[in-house]
Amino acid sequence: MLTLACRSLSKALLPLALSACLTSAGLAAPISVHEVAQPPVLHPLAMQTGGRMLLTRASNAVEFGGEQYTSQWPGSYFRAAFRGRDVYFRVGKAHEILHIRVDGQKIATLVKPSPGVYEVDGLSDAHHIVGVYVATESQAAPNTFDGFAIPALEKALRLPRPKRQIEFIGDSYTVGYGNLSPTRACTTQQVWARTDDTQAFGPLVARHYHAAYQVDAISGRGVVRNYNGFAADTVPEAYPYTLFNKQQRYENPAWKPQVIVVGLGTNDFTTKLHAGEPWKTRDALHADYEATYAKFLKKLRARDPHALVIVWAADVANGEVATEASKVVDHLQGQGDKNLVFVEIRGLQFHACNSHPTLQDDKTIAQRLIEIIDAHPGVWRR
Repeated sequence: MLTLACRSLSKALLPLALSACLTSAGLAAPISVHEVAQPPVLHPLAMQTGGRMLLTRASNAVEFGGEQYTSQWPGSYFRAAFRGRDVYFRVGKAHEILHIRVDGQKIATLVKPSPGVYEVDGLSDAHHIVGVYVATESQAAPNTFDGFAIPALEKALRLPRPKRQIEFIGDSYTVGYGNLSPTRACTTQQVWARTDDTQAFGPLVARHYHAAYQVDAISGRGVVRNYNGFAADTVPEAYPYTLFNKQQRYENPAWKPQVIVVGLGTNDFTTKLHAGEPWKTRDALHADYEATYAKFLKKLRARDPHALVIVWAADVANGEVATEASKVVDHLQGQGDKNLVFVEIRGLQFHACNSHPTLQDDKTIAQRLIEIIDAHPGVWRR
């Protein structure tokens, strides 16, 4: 049973944190998440992360491991395991919404949390897995997280590393843009508040397979053309980098996804061309898209020779997106790529912010992708 008033909070904290109580077989009640000004002596927990991270030394967070994790691509998450009644985590710069989970259940949501140390207490004295999940998109600036820690008398545990990895590359559909919204009409602030990547199709698929995942997606971006032609890096241009400032290329030898899901093209084709854009005709745009998308997919294949690559498109823009994406896949299949498939996903409602997929749409997309992955049972043995 979930309640919204687990314990009293200071007036300063109320706008920043939503505390939650939970009663279940594995969790004691009440459970709360709250900021603490003077934490006890703490010892760091080993942590698993999801998403692209820039690691730097953090001398002011030694008790949390002494490293700061900076992330900007959506879908980042942090997990740790321990035995005890409470656990602490440290948030740095964070213009974001964070979901706090214990043993797979969401216990609290922090909205634009102030930098500092937060405690999760009220747990049963047992083994627990704690997770902090970023729900929002952060195109304007990255966010930072400093890790988890426990009091001296509690026991640190190590999480088994997932053997399965899935990567999701795309645009706002992959981000989960406005997917919580009951209406299509949304202000910019409402889009931010109603975006929950943890409930987008990518994390749904990953949780189904108990897989580690990355969400490498940017709302409004395309393969060669961004929404309505606005100037910014396209997804293939931003993709090689850890952060959007493009100062450090992303390299992680441990990241070897067995499945890569790519959905790009909605922003290339859902608006008309304008004077001054590089393409004089729609045919010229098609040719550029096809060549650039093929080149991007070839780079993914070179990095992960044995991965199952699923290219998908929704039935939008009068079928233009699906037609163009399928041409690219057909071309690469003709060149011998046998682990590349295309799927057009139909029947989505698009009733969320600015005609984006709803939570139900995310479930529909996830189920279709699961069907395709299950049709390739050998993928996890690669």
